[in-house]
Formats: sequence, C-alpha cells, structure tokens
Amino acid sequence: MKQQDEYDEDFPECPHCAVQLPVQEIDRNVSIEALPQGYSGRFQAMGSPCELLCEAKSARDAKKLAALVAAEAWRIEVKLSRYIDGNIIHKINSAKGKTVAVDGETAQLLDFAQTLYSMSDAAFDITSGVLRRAWTFDGNENIPAKDVVEALLSLVGWDKVDWQSPLLTLPAEMEIDLGGIGKEYAVDRSIGILRSVGNTPCLVNFGGDLAVTGPPQLRKAWTVGIEAVDLGGAAKLIELRHGALATSGDARRFLMKDGIRYGHVIDPRTGWPVEEAASSITVAADTCTQAGMLSTLAMLKGAFAEQFLDSQSEQYWCRR
Repeated sequence: MKQQDEYDEDFPECPHCAVQLPVQEIDRNVSIEALPQGYSGRFQAMGSPCELLCEAKSARDAKKLAALVAAEAWRIEVKLSRYIDGNIIHKINSAKGKTVAVDGETAQLLDFAQTLYSMSDAAFDITSGVLRRAWTFDGNENIPAKDVVEALLSLVGWDKVDWQSPLLTLPAEMEIDLGGIGKEYAVDRSIGILRSVGNTPCLVNFGGDLAVTGPPQLRKAWTVGIEAVDLGGAAKLIELRHGALATSGDARRFLMKDGIRYGHVIDPRTGWPVEEAASSITVAADTCTQAGMLSTLAMLKGAFAEQFLDSQSEQYWCRR
C-alpha cells in the first residue's frame, strides 16, 4: 500500500477504491487554503460543501490528502445518487419489478437500511423518497392535498420489497433512495482512507456531518460549531478529539401555513411531517454512521426525541 510520500505526481490514487484523478481535475475542483494551524481543502459533493482540515506539513501534502477524500466522496456520489443515470440506484429504480443483483458495498448499505427500518418501527424507510413529489420544503405555504399524499403512500414501504442479499426485487413504480445514510458513510470511508495512508491529524466534514482521524497535535482539540440558523451563527462550540458528529434538523427546509410550521422530516407511515420534531439534533458517537443513525432516529421520534436519546449511551445536543 502506498504511503503518503509515495503518491504518483500526476494521479493521486485512493488505495481502497482504485479511483485516479488527473491533477488538473483536482486543481479545478479542490481548493487548498493555509490556516494558522494546518490547511483546509474544500470541494463540493453530494449536494453539500465538503471540507478536509488537516495538520499536513505542506500545501502539497494537504492537496494529496484532500484529493483522496474528494475522490472517495465523488465515487460514492456517482454510485449511489438517485440523480445519476446508469448507476446501481438507477438500475434498481428502473427495473420495473425485475430482480436486480447488487454488489457487496450496496448490499451492506441495504442491510443497514433494513436494520434502521426495523429499529424505527418503519419510521426510517428508504422507499419514502417518492413523497417528495407531493412536498417541496421551500418556506412557502403550499401544503399538498391529503388525497395526493395518500396516493403516494401506496408506493412506500420497505415491507413490500423482497431483499435476499444480493438480490433485490422492488415493486414496479417504487424507488429507493440511500441519501439518508450515504453522506455519513462517505465520511467514515474517507476517515478510513486517511488513516491507511499516514498519521496526519485530519477532520472530514461533509455538510455538517463529520469525523476525525484522532486528536490534533497543534491545538487542544478540534473545535466544531453547531449551527443555529435562527441565531445567525453557532449555538454551541464542541471540542472534539475522537469520534464523529452528525446533525439532523429542519432549520432550513420547512413550510408555513396558518401559523403552523411543517418541517421536512416526513414520517413515511403517514406521509406527513413528523409532529413536534426538534429543530436540530446533534449526536456524538464513535463513527459518523452511528451518529447519523441516532440523530435521524431521534428526529423521527418527534416529541420523544430526548427520551430516545437518553436511552442511548452517546452525548447529544437537541434544540427545539
């Protein structure tokens, strides 16, 4: 396995996913900035601003690390996005009831989605993406008609899917969407890759879901702010030395009608936004996938989010 100082000059290579990116593409899509304590690498992926903070010795080393992280984020996006034709998700969603064989990585994610479906009593359901046809959370007051929502519910329900790994049979007209777990998975994959190529302290942040390779050396801890949109800044600063953080919330995506606020977290069993959902829930855990699982399940609990989180062993921050 290549070490950090042994990368090809023209093609930074990910030792895990065999992705190679021309150096021109890295220069165009990944920006590097020197910070008082290390470097920042920024790029866009999965509909989110993404960032690598690292205590690399030089801008050249920082760009190599950022290239690995960006390559993995883009690989996962291309493979799992429901917006990209020709990938495994498109193949499943366009199969018209035919059985599709999936690869090992996709199978693991489907197994995880099935576990979340069971843990949440069907409140977490990767077939519920079709409900976006009725709901557009852009701050207006366009609440869909009940009959429109009811009609879409016939296309929702993991219990209607035949999943016998690696074979998936999705009823015609139904869809799956792994967006609810893909970003946290990408963060953990990136952390694993960074650890495999060296010991440079790093923090990977994909749209507010983040993890660290370990404690920094040039500062006491990684300082992370939990955003508070209504307060115009960070509601809380967290010092992180190990593990990960993930946040779920509806501060930016909602509807308002007759003084009632409808957040974007939808209960797939009813087709309507979760009642009394928290504004924001952040969970700290060993991995970003674990933190994301708990924050998402807590949001789906509505008024009982804190009660659910209190039953877990992880630290959390909940804003109403």
